[in-house]
Amino acid sequence: MRKRQVVLRRSEEPSRDTEASSFTVRSVRYGECQKNHAASVGGYAVDGCREFMASGDEGTTSALTCAACGCHRSFHRRQVGTEVVSDCSSSPSNET
Repeated sequence: MRKRQVVLRRSEEPSRDTEASSFTVRSVRYGECQKNHAASVGGYAVDGCREFMASGDEGTTSALTCAACGCHRSFHRRQVGTEVVSDCSSSPSNET
């Protein structure tokens, strides 16, 4: 059985709001292959690859090739997920 590897890229950007400590987390996932294998004959046919799996370690050229279908990562649908994470810390109240 093959080991399944999903490419997930995260980047953190500082928030423009200096009072609250929050940042944006973006995760990039590459989904199904969109390469048209029948374009040379005027048709449309995709190979059915459902998710990009890198065929090598990150930072190598083989990391851009899908282990399942052999296509370049750019043929796979790019899905970007954005999440805003904030640290809501309130000062303790002095109620008596």
